[in-house]
Amino acid sequence: MSTPAISVRGLRKSFGATPVLDGIDLDVARGESLVIVGGSGTGKSVLLRCILGLMRADAGTIRLDGQDATGGAPEAFLRRFGMLFQGGALFDSLPVWRNVAFRLLHDGMPPNEARARAVAALAAVGLSGRVADLYPAELSGGMQKRAALARAIAARPSVLFFDEPTAGLDPILATVINRLIREQVTALGATAVTITHDLTTVRMVADRVALLHDGRLRWTGPVSAFETSDDPHVAQFITGRADGPIATLR
Repeated sequence: MSTPAISVRGLRKSFGATPVLDGIDLDVARGESLVIVGGSGTGKSVLLRCILGLMRADAGTIRLDGQDATGGAPEAFLRRFGMLFQGGALFDSLPVWRNVAFRLLHDGMPPNEARARAVAALAAVGLSGRVADLYPAELSGGMQKRAALARAIAARPSVLFFDEPTAGLDPILATVINRLIREQVTALGATAVTITHDLTTVRMVADRVALLHDGRLRWTGPVSAFETSDDPHVAQFITGRADGPIATLR
């Protein structure tokens, strides 16, 4: 079997006396789209930050393309990943094309070439070239999310991370963003990790699903088996019942 793009073993992270990740074992195959689901505060974002080296785990190992990344992602990997942040995280002071081409410009690509790449990335997510010279504040929320997705794919990465990609969007725009994510992941042949609590994102984006609760992965499997699983954690998450193994505020 080929080496996983991402491999996590025994990952633990606590904040004070509160454990957030409690021994996570997870592999993401090359070219696979994995969606990690769970309620708010279950550790999804912490897991993502540990994988990217933005946060140091207390214990365990992380390997990216077979290389030890426990102390931080290797430079070679960082040059090959793209990320869509939950809030978009566009720079207000830069026009859209410079936002999209930010990494390309940082890496020394000539501005005219970087702009052309940015316009192509914007077109790939359904935004016209006239958007390139606007500023983020001049865009609607849905357009800002598309521009952020364009930035994530502009460098043609081999690994993509999506942090709650449909947060704050209405159902129609959420469907548009999910479809664009699936299309771009397929077009790039990229490995993708998405964290969400949105079942529509699961259905449209995932090849495989992992459910995280109370610091542990409670279920992993193909998306085709997710909604028919008899696992009590999965069943409660899908139905939204208050009663079950996933503790809720009462």
